[in-house]
Parts: sequence; C-alpha cells; structure tokens
Amino acid sequence: MIATEHKATIKGGEFLIKETAASQVFIPEEFSEEQQMIAATCREFLEREIWPRLDEIDHAKSPELIASLMDKAGELGLLGTSVPEEFGGFGMNFNTSMLVTEVTGAGHSFSVALSAHTGIGTLPIVYYGNEEQKAKYLPKLASGEWKAAYCLTEPDSGSDANSGKTRARLSEDGKYYTLNGQKMWITNGGFADLFIVFAKVDDGSGQVDKNLSAFLIEKDFGGITMNEPEHKMGIKGSDTRQIFFNDCQVPAENLLSTRGNGFKIAVNILNVGRIKLGVAAVGGAKKVITNAIQYANERQQFGTLISSFGAIKHKLAEMAVKVYACETACYRAGQNIDDLIESLKTNGMSDADAKLKALEQFAIECAMMKVHGSEVLDYVVDEGVQVYGGMGYSADAPMDRAYRDARINRIFEGTNEINRMLTVDMILKRTMKGELDLMGPAMAVAKEIMSIPDFSTEEEEVLFAAEKKVLRNLKKAVLMVAGAAVQKFMMKLSEEQEILMNLADMVIETYVAESVLLRVEKLANTQGDAALQKDLALTYLHEAVEKVNNAGRAAITSFAEGDELRVMLMGLKRFTKIEPLNLKETRRRIADAMIAENKYIF
Repeated sequence: MIATEHKATIKGGEFLIKETAASQVFIPEEFSEEQQMIAATCREFLEREIWPRLDEIDHAKSPELIASLMDKAGELGLLGTSVPEEFGGFGMNFNTSMLVTEVTGAGHSFSVALSAHTGIGTLPIVYYGNEEQKAKYLPKLASGEWKAAYCLTEPDSGSDANSGKTRARLSEDGKYYTLNGQKMWITNGGFADLFIVFAKVDDGSGQVDKNLSAFLIEKDFGGITMNEPEHKMGIKGSDTRQIFFNDCQVPAENLLSTRGNGFKIAVNILNVGRIKLGVAAVGGAKKVITNAIQYANERQQFGTLISSFGAIKHKLAEMAVKVYACETACYRAGQNIDDLIESLKTNGMSDADAKLKALEQFAIECAMMKVHGSEVLDYVVDEGVQVYGGMGYSADAPMDRAYRDARINRIFEGTNEINRMLTVDMILKRTMKGELDLMGPAMAVAKEIMSIPDFSTEEEEVLFAAEKKVLRNLKKAVLMVAGAAVQKFMMKLSEEQEILMNLADMVIETYVAESVLLRVEKLANTQGDAALQKDLALTYLHEAVEKVNNAGRAAITSFAEGDELRVMLMGLKRFTKIEPLNLKETRRRIADAMIAENKYIF
C-alpha cells in the first residue's frame, strides 16, 4: 500500500492557477485491498451474469430480465454503495463508488440501468430526503427490492431543464399534489417502483413557480401510464420509455426537499452523473481494448499476426494512452471531492450537506470528465472496429455493440457541447465572484508575452522538470486566451459558443495532461521503475500540447486582429513548445507490453 498525503485544500478550477504536488493527488494504484476486492466482485458479476447474456439482454421482449439482474446485483450489495449504512447501504466514499461505476461500466445496457438506479435514482433521496423519506425508501432501493427512475426530460425540455411543462397543483387542504405532464427518455421506466419527478407547482390561482420542484412518486399512486420501450441506436437492453402522469395524486410529504428547489437538485445530481459517466466510459473502454488486443493476437494477414504490424500497434497504444489518462483524471477529481467532504464534516457540516457542497465545488471537473471520458470511449470503440477490420462491422463480433452503445454517452447528462460551455461558464462565474483569481494571472501572462522568453533549463535530475514547465506554459496559454476573450466580449462572451468550446478543450487537455504526469511521478517516486507509465504520460502530454495549440489558434483567430492577433499567436507558440520525442517508439513499447499479456494491463 502506497502512503498517501493527498488531503489538501484544493478548490474546483484552481488547477489553472496553482501547481499541484504529486503527493497531493490520489492514484488508482492506491486503492486498498478492500476496494480491490469490491472491484473484483463487480468483475465476477459481469463475467457470470452479464457478458454471457448480452444478446439476450438486448433482445428481451420485456424489462423483466434487466429487473432480475438488478435483483442479483442488489444481493451482492452493488445497489447500496452510496447509501448510508443506517439505511441499509454500505456508505462507501465517493472514489470507491467511482470504482464500482468504472468496473460495471463494461456492462453495456445493464450498466445504464444500474447507474440510473444507484445514481440519479437514489442519490437525490440520500442528499435531499428528510429522515422519514430516507427511512422509507433507501433500504428498499439499496437492496433492490425497489427500482428507481429519474424523470426530468420532456419533449420540449432537454438541456433547458427548467423549462419543463409538467405541473403539480396543491390541493386546497394542502394534503396532496396532483401531477399532470409527460416525461421522456426515462431509463428503467418500465420496471421502476419509484419515480423522482420534476414539476412546477401551480398554486391554483394561475401562478406557476419559476423553478422546478421534485417529488417522490410510487408507481402505485395511480395516474401513471407509459409508452412501449423506445427503439434506440444502442443500449437496446436498457428500458427507456415515455411516462405520462394523468391526475397523479402525490402526498404532500413526498415533496423532496423544499418547494422550488428541484432545479438545484437536478443540477447537483447531474454533477454526480457526469463524473461517474466519465469513469464508466473508462471501464467500457478497457474491455474494448482487451477485445481488440486478443483479436489482433489471433488474426493473421500475409502469414503474420496483425498484432505485429506497426499500424495496429499505433492504434492499440493510442487507445491505452487515452484511457490511462482519463482514468487518472477521474480519480484525481473523485479524491478531491472525498477530501473536501471529510474537511467539511470535520468542521461541523452534515454528511449530506458536505457531499452536496463538495460536488458543487468540483462541478467544473465533473463536467470535464464527462466530456473527456465519453469522447475517449468513442475514440476507442471506433478504433476497435478498425482493428477488427471487416469483422468489426459484423453484428456477430463484440465491436458492433460497443460502437453503438458508446454513442449515447456524448448526449447523456447534458450534451458535450453544453458541458464544454458549462466548464468555461463556471470558471468565469467563480472568477467574477472572487472565488477564483483568474484575471490577475491572466494579466501577468499578457505582460509576459511582450517580454523576452525564458530560455533557462531545469535541473535534469528532477523528475519531469521539463514536462512540468510545459504544463505551466499550457496553463499560461489558457489564461492568455481566456483573459483576452473576457476583455474583448465581457458579458457577451456567453454568446460566443465556438470560443467557449475552444477554451474548454484547452482546459480539459491541460487538466488531464497534468493529472497523468502527477500520477506517474508519484508512482515512480513510490514504486521505482515506471518506464511504461512514463511512456503513457509523455505520449499524452505531447498530444495535449498539440490539441491546446490547435484550440488556442482557433479561438484567437476568432476574435483578434492585427497586432493583437500576431502577438497572441506568438505567445501561443511560445506556450505550446515541447521537446521532440520519438512517439513511435513510446507507442510500440506500450503496445508490445499489452500484446505480450494479451490484454489491457495498466
């Protein structure tokens, strides 16, 4: 077990203006024996119950099969990881629940049902329920006796969740609400026993609340009907339906939290969903890489195994580099959330409030990991198809399902476009509130690009000294472009969506590159030789530099002209320099190691 010192006061978004020491980050190699046993239990469940039945799950005529598999997961405790012990769960910390999500993320349609139940279906009650609601519902949800569904999206209300038209009218005696409305894309809708439904309260006088409220609705309350399951591109085995509420009477005590607090509930629960989607994508991607390696070690062309071809090694290595980096960043953020939760509880905050505050604080990182994880998985499944060649296009090979199932992740939990804009928007809002000192460092960088470049070199014996200088410069590139864009557009920057997405890409790549470098530095300092991991980190860093340069150039040329344009492009060039590295050889070493083991090994 590696000694950890990662508990430090870190705020969401501060990575842009502060350096993080390797000792301050959590790395997956630090998972305890107990946590590794939990992960092993999840893998065994997938191997025994899910993977042999993927076709059956996808072609099931009713939701009973998925529901029965959820029952089995409940028997193993997989549904109660985040439920407090006093309510029948295991009360695991955030990063442990992330680990469960990662491993089960390789379960295709089943993982969608599981995540919907344990995340958005259960956590609103954990975080916002009163003691009576927790006692009534959480034990049943933790055991799997009851299944949950989350009803937010409507036909005309997707990313703009607060525009929903579902209405809840309070009775004159104040004893119950009558709900009317339509919800769509509801995962687990066909077998759910409990629906978390968002609606706006109508007080009966024609006045409708501005913000949503949330309600806990049991299927037996009546007035609930639904369409047949949706026919989808992928995740065909997950039960997805339109749900209709027709004069559904809900006891007043089933209002979750307070009236008008539903939008805040939805936003905060989405933070959990986003980062967990990112880490679930990691689990799915690892399985795809292993399948691709095993196929490459079996398939021969021109009398030679295709795993010996440089083009195939390049693909396998690139897949591994992206997944390793994404995994690293997810657990770094997850531990930051855990550490803040413990700090807030030590200072007297309740468990539920501490969790909500920590998730809110790291909402930036949650959004980034959702974007990065979903796009890494899409890259991996696309290359997986390519490694399989013609067989990759066959529905009889595993890449068909992996390719189709992966696509939804760039839409789930807010589209990647929305999450990119949210990332930058949250950073800028915190800056304006004085919670994040972004403009001071940005102005310093603006002055620096007018000065003589620093040609000094770091001491070679310091591990990753040159690479850390590269990272500092990447942050300067972000600050330079963000600062100039803010000065140019001021409050109208929110209308420049293309620039916001460019900035988001710069921020995401910088965060992930720093995360993977810190992981390998810590690993090398504590375990000694980490040669292959260094190859992974350096390969990712070089690619991140190129991506930051491209995104920065796209942003700068969108708003700068004349001398300002030339100066900023000069600054961008200065801040995205990195010493050349033979990336062909780093990738070959990575690929060869996996090919020898016949699986993803990192």
